[in-house]
Amino acid sequence: MGMHRPKVERFDVSGRTNTDPKGVVRPVDVYTEHPWGLYVARSADHPSFHYLESWLLPSLGLRATVFHFTAGHERDQDHYVDVGEFTRDGSVWHSVDHYLDLVVRTGRDTELLDADELLAATGEGLLDAATAQLAVHRMTAAVDGIASHRHDLDQWLASLGMPISWLPAGPAPTR
Repeated sequence: MGMHRPKVERFDVSGRTNTDPKGVVRPVDVYTEHPWGLYVARSADHPSFHYLESWLLPSLGLRATVFHFTAGHERDQDHYVDVGEFTRDGSVWHSVDHYLDLVVRTGRDTELLDADELLAATGEGLLDAATAQLAVHRMTAAVDGIASHRHDLDQWLASLGMPISWLPAGPAPTR
């Protein structure tokens, strides 16, 4: 299958940058640290979205993202949730993606994506069995928690003492 290695990102709070999985360093507009995680907001040069907001939530092994799509590229989703490992070393946070993703459509459903990628990566030795098992556990806990709060990610996180917020309408596209 030719699987890719787990995607790694770097979030340098003091330097106000985000290094993406391809090594591209981008400026960050907003970093806000809380006891439960890190909020990141920055512009994007992606053809499908012009801005993104993310919450890194280490204790849950989750990254919740809102993509602000460009016209004509909208998707039927409110939140995109990555499962992974999120750590902090001083003012620098690191993420390692563990392949599993969730699409949350608030009030309607939560969809699991990329289980095939997790299995393939584990089979190719890119993730060990213990890490894959932890990813499945984290995904299962997230799906259960989100679903038990009427598929509302924000409500579920608030119930865990992790109140999060997003830009009210998102920034206007720059192109």
